[in-house]
Order: sequence, then structure tokens, then C-alpha cells
Amino acid sequence: MRFRPDKHRLPVYDRSGVLLVNKPKDWTSHDVVAFIRSRFNAAKCGHCGTLDPAATGLLVVVLGKFTKLSQKFSGQDKVYEGTILLGTETDSQDMDGNVIRQSDWSGITEPQLRGAFASFVGDIEQVPPMVSAVKKDGARLYELARKGQEIEREPKQISIYSIDITRVALPYADFTVECSKGTYVRTLCADVGARLGCGAALYRLNRLRSGEFSLDDAVDIETVKQWTQDDLDNWVTGFLHNRLARMSCFTGN
Repeated sequence: MRFRPDKHRLPVYDRSGVLLVNKPKDWTSHDVVAFIRSRFNAAKCGHCGTLDPAATGLLVVVLGKFTKLSQKFSGQDKVYEGTILLGTETDSQDMDGNVIRQSDWSGITEPQLRGAFASFVGDIEQVPPMVSAVKKDGARLYELARKGQEIEREPKQISIYSIDITRVALPYADFTVECSKGTYVRTLCADVGARLGCGAALYRLNRLRSGEFSLDDAVDIETVKQWTQDDLDNWVTGFLHNRLARMSCFTGN
């Protein structure tokens, strides 16, 4: 249904700024934007960098004139924390997909796991997964995947700046990765599993940072549900005054 701000019971919210949301699991990025648009009658509202429904963490929401900065913010580097599961492969490379193969992982050692992750640090080429929003001949790959089609995808150049393995409890391992725009962390996990020979999938993903925006500053959806327009205005105004003026993306440094 088309959003009609003129038909809303609240006046149009016309403040321009940024709202940092801690996206819950099973909400799409579009769900968050649609909720904020509808809840506060925000005629202009968008997000900067899609998170998969199963992923949690920082979603940068832009309001008003700041929607023009969406592409700029989306193009910034990201930091994620996640968990890899060895021995399981799915058609989506995460736990939302169907299991297509299970293999013995018991021969994998912690040094081998760390070495496999380390081999992907640097400028690399990554093939986008079929279950993704990448377009091919005008159609998004996930739309073709739903029809049972799998097509050849061109690899994309990405950068993995660092990977830190924070906990190992095989077949699971927790890690933190800093990477460039366009990196699929679930594909990284699948590629690590392929290098180890046992397969792997992304078990959990949480975004900690996007550019200079941090999850530490984000507000959760349950809190936003209790807000009035004035509460939203106070958050956006306070964030603009306290944080954005010091950020290099606004000062030009």
C-alpha cells in the first residue's frame, strides 16, 4: 500500500537527520524503515546498507534531506561480529537457507581455522551469493533463486581489512571482521569452509559499525515503539549536535 502522509493522524515529520537503530532478528531493513515512516509520519525515510533478516545490529536510518546522503553512508566500511558453523552448507550460506550438505569437520584444528580466515585478509574477489539483492539482467538474484535458477555471477572486488577470531568451540567459532562495502560475510564463511574442505555457513551476524556510526549509539525497536514525534525529534536533534559535527564525513576531514 502506498504511504500517504497527508492521510496520517499525525502531522508530517519533516526533521532531517540520522537515526541509528539496533535492528532485531527477523526484521528486514525495509521493515524498520516502513515502521518508522508509518509510526512518525516521516514522508522521507530510508536506510544505508541492507542487513539480512537473520542479522542484527546497526542500521543507519536517514530522514528528510539526509536521504540524499544514503549512497555516501552506504559506501562506507563496515565492522561485523559473527559465528561460523563448520561442516554445514546451505543454499543461502547462512542458517535461513536449506541445508544442502553436511560434512565431517572433526579433523579441523584451531590453527587450520585461523589460517583459513587469515588467507582472506586483503583485497580479494568475492562471488555474490544467489540469495542476494545483486541484479543480473534487471532481475535480483534472490528472485531467480526462488525460481530454482542459479546463474553465473561475476566476482566483485572487496577488501577485508582484518579478521579477529575471538572464540573457538568447534564446530563453532566467533569472529570480528572489518571490511569494505559490498562484502558478504556469509560468503566469507562459505569460502572459509571450502578452503578447509568441510564446508561452512554463517550461524550468526551482528553489525557493530558502519563508517563512523556505531551500534553503541543505536536505539532498539522496542524503545522506538514507545516514542512520540517529540521523542524522535529530541533524539535526532541531540545526535546532530553531539556527534555529527565531529564526524569527518561532515567536516570534510
